[in-house]
Amino acid sequence: MNNNAIQLETLLSTPELCDFLGISRDTLYEWREINTAPPAIKLPNGHLRFALSAVREWLNGRQERAA
Repeated sequence: MNNNAIQLETLLSTPELCDFLGISRDTLYEWREINTAPPAIKLPNGHLRFALSAVREWLNGRQERAA
């Protein structure tokens, strides 16, 4: 593979992301309204996709230390 090759990323749909996180669609859209949701990619048809690597990074940034 050459250096210019595009690496494919796993993209989750909104229902897949909600299942993955164990949340409702309403919760996801509330999070998006207050800018706390994982970053999304908006496709030309208006649908959202979420890169799995970005979702994992987003989750890692929300870990709290046990007191």
